[in-house]
Amino acid sequence: MARTRNKQIQLGTTAAGGNRRRRRPTFSEALSHANARAHERVNRRLGQRDLKHVRAAIAGAAIDYEEETTGFGTRLMRWMLGMFLLPLCWVTTWTFFAQFSNATLDHGFWKMPAFWYFATGVLLMTGWFVTGLLRSFFLYLYVLGHELTHILSIWACRGRVSDWGVSLDGGYVTTDKTNIFIALSPYFVPLWAVLGVIVHSLLGWAFKLPPVSDKILFGYVGFFWAFHLLWTLWMIPRDQPDLKENGTFLSLVIIYLANQLLLAALLCAVAKPFGFAEFGSEWMANAARTMEGALRVLREVRV
Repeated sequence: MARTRNKQIQLGTTAAGGNRRRRRPTFSEALSHANARAHERVNRRLGQRDLKHVRAAIAGAAIDYEEETTGFGTRLMRWMLGMFLLPLCWVTTWTFFAQFSNATLDHGFWKMPAFWYFATGVLLMTGWFVTGLLRSFFLYLYVLGHELTHILSIWACRGRVSDWGVSLDGGYVTTDKTNIFIALSPYFVPLWAVLGVIVHSLLGWAFKLPPVSDKILFGYVGFFWAFHLLWTLWMIPRDQPDLKENGTFLSLVIIYLANQLLLAALLCAVAKPFGFAEFGSEWMANAARTMEGALRVLREVRV
C-alpha cells in the first residue's frame, strides 16, 4: 500500500502488516492484540523461539493502522479488469501444462541435466521451508529482496527513493512515485534468482567457466525460484499493503498471471525443441478454443 506524506509515497511488505496511518484500536482489535501477546507467551513456553517473533508480529498486524478509502467506481473498475484477466490466466496455465507434458513425455525433458539440477534446488528449498530451519534468516532475506525489487522498479520508472528499511517485522520504501508495476513487482520477480543469472552471465563473458558452472546455476535458480514462490505464498495472506493499493483481487490475478508467464519463459528457455514461438502459437490456439467454448455455452444458455 502507498500513502502520501510530504509529497512522498511509502511502499513495502511486512510480516507485521502495512504502512498505514495510526489510529486508536477498537475493542475487538485490542482483544486481538491481547491474544497475540498470549500467543507469544505460549510459543515461549513451547520453546519455539524462531517462530515466535514471526507469528507474534503477524498476529498483531491489523492493530495500529487504518485503510485509505477507495471510491466505488475505482473498485468496480479493478474488479472488472481482474475478471477480464482471468481467461488469460486460464489459457496461459492450460498452455504451460500442455507444453510441459509434451516436453516431459515426448521429448524426455525429465532426462535433461538442467531439469534435475533445477528440481534438486527446488526440493532443497522446499525442505528448508517446511522444516523451518533458518526461518528468521530466510524471512529477512525475502523482505530484503522484496524492498530491493521495489527500489529497482522505482528506478526503472524514473522515480526517486528517499528512504528504505528492512527488518524481521517487515520493510518499507519511501518514494515520490508509484504504480501497479512498482507495487506488485516483488511478487513476481524472483530477484535473487535473477541476480544469480546476471552474475553467471557476466562471469561467463569475462572468463571461460567450467561446464559444471551451468549445473550449479540450474540448481541455484531452482533453489531461489522456490524461495521466491514459497515465501510469496506465505506472505500474501499476511495483510500485505502492496496488494490493497490496487485492489487485492486485481493484484492477485496479476501476480498469478505474471508468475505463470515467468514459468512459461523458463520452460521455453530450457525445454528444447519448444521455444517462445511455439508457446505463443499454442497459446493463441488455446485462446481460440476457449472463446469457441464460451460462445457455445452462451448459445446453449439462450436456447
